[in-house]
Amino acid sequence: MVSNKKERSLVVIELAGGNDALNTVIPYNNGLYYDFRPGIAIPQEDVLRIDGELGFNPNMSPVKDLWDQGKLAVINGIGYPAPNRSHFRSRDVWYTAEPESIGSQGWLGAALRDLDPAAENVLTGINIGRGLPRALICKGVPVASVGNLETYGLLPDINDETVRLNALDALGRLYGPAGGKDVVAQVLSQNGSQALVGADILRTAPEKYSSTIEYADNPIAQGLKSVAQVMCAGLGTRIFFAQHGSFDTHSNELLSHAKLWQDVSRATSDLTADLEEHGLMDDTLILIWSEFGRRIHDNGTGCDHGSGGVAFVLGGSVQGGLYGGFPSLEEKDQVEGDLAFNNDFRSTYATILDKWLGLDPDPIVNGQFEQFDLIKK
Repeated sequence: MVSNKKERSLVVIELAGGNDALNTVIPYNNGLYYDFRPGIAIPQEDVLRIDGELGFNPNMSPVKDLWDQGKLAVINGIGYPAPNRSHFRSRDVWYTAEPESIGSQGWLGAALRDLDPAAENVLTGINIGRGLPRALICKGVPVASVGNLETYGLLPDINDETVRLNALDALGRLYGPAGGKDVVAQVLSQNGSQALVGADILRTAPEKYSSTIEYADNPIAQGLKSVAQVMCAGLGTRIFFAQHGSFDTHSNELLSHAKLWQDVSRATSDLTADLEEHGLMDDTLILIWSEFGRRIHDNGTGCDHGSGGVAFVLGGSVQGGLYGGFPSLEEKDQVEGDLAFNNDFRSTYATILDKWLGLDPDPIVNGQFEQFDLIKK
């Protein structure tokens, strides 16, 4: 069943690979930043200043515009206790909100379950891209994963629906028996028929959409255009997930990081302009995050895996500003050469779940965490 009711939406954008927080929100007035990063520091005169101490990377002009409009919250020093520098483990921590153990469900999957407990709408959650990120996985929760809206579908060349269902069942069995303990396998096994229903509905979204916004010609911008198309079609989708990267800038950072943020900034600006045009900006919240930050010291042309990252929350209902203390660069305050995180990422999750989606956050984030006042009442 598809709902036409206008409800709040959440768009989550993952900067996969470990975004360099120090070259994203830059302490341009701190000499230690330039001492520790002689090879990759952003010149002070190029920084897009937001106050007397901090500024954005010069390739983030569209993001700076959102800041100037009061629609952007910058969450500094975000992370979790005993940070792990492994991409796989750290992403899993963020996906499941379980730093201490291996989580059994994704935080967004659990949110989808609570938003639509009877799974009445197979499109309540959508991943824009290939595969199904663990953040969206929860037993009994259907999630559509969309590469291209206009060609979306599972086994689209098989016209007979019975044959397609049998083929999907066979594919599900490749991942193990549906009755097994592997949650991912169960999701793949159970959701085939729902995915087919979702595919038929989603293919109608582009034809219902019109906009004056010309999205940039890059993958994340085109992905966010798909978000806008689905949102404007009124299909009842509440949570969208997209990824861009890789932000794993061990080398050649000045060029690669600049291009990555040019793409993300322009894509985010295109989406917000589209939402404004369609009267959806006040009902949409966008979270941008990465699994960890990077080392304080550069390695010559880049920097390695670290901690103490930065996240962004933006939208028409956001109370813009700085949240979370900016981590100290003093060596006595560093953690093995990393920025020390100042706030647990689950505080941001709890804020979004409670104050935006109206859900009980504690079971989803596995505890009680202080919330930010970043959403207007």
